[in-house]
Amino acid sequence: MFDIRSYGVTDVGRRRKGNEDAYLRNDDIRLFIVADGMGGHAAGEVASAEAVDTIYGMVKRGLPDLGPEDAPLTDDSISHARRLLEGAIQAATYMVYAMSEVDAGKSGMGTTISAAFVHKNVLITGQVGDSRIYRVRDNETLQLTEDHTLVGWQIKQGLISEEEAKVSPHRNVITRSVGGRDYVEVDTGVIEIKSGDRYLFCSDGLHGYLQEPEIPDIMSLGGMQAAEAFIALANGRGGSDNITCVLVEVD
Repeated sequence: MFDIRSYGVTDVGRRRKGNEDAYLRNDDIRLFIVADGMGGHAAGEVASAEAVDTIYGMVKRGLPDLGPEDAPLTDDSISHARRLLEGAIQAATYMVYAMSEVDAGKSGMGTTISAAFVHKNVLITGQVGDSRIYRVRDNETLQLTEDHTLVGWQIKQGLISEEEAKVSPHRNVITRSVGGRDYVEVDTGVIEIKSGDRYLFCSDGLHGYLQEPEIPDIMSLGGMQAAEAFIALANGRGGSDNITCVLVEVD
């Protein structure tokens, strides 16, 4: 079994009055989540916190159904694990949406979700919105998630370049969120993990300032030193949004 250690930091940044981000890191059940709430202070922070709590509760309750940790990894167990995380994110979507329906002050609130848990020797990922998960392996960075944004769609369609996307007035328009409706399409993935892997979960308040080639050197600092270095980098380059990162080290 892999030794999993995680570290997390969230920061209000330099321009916001409140922090609408939320995160969870739980090394016992090996579940990690970053959520970036939207809908204004109070509504956004409610959405992100409620989503994180709902996903945590459902995954924790569902893990025993995946079978013993020492049982072989099978296609069925992988499919079950993916359904567990997808169902947890769907439950969070319904919960946040229902809360916004009964409280006019929270109408339209929602949140991004980048979540993952370790199942035997794979990482099961779940993604909605534009927070991100990166992997660093052999000093190379790979983005594991896809942004659900208008400019992301435009790039895929060949309508704009990645450079144009960085300055587009629509770069913050999200096409999927948890809680915007009572259902959302969730991307799930399966990533084989290896000893020495490092994973970065972050809100766009960090990755909006970050270049992928910079990630391995910062991750090499290790633990909270690395997490705090990411926060300092984003603040040093403007800190225009809330900044959240969760680092996961596999050995």
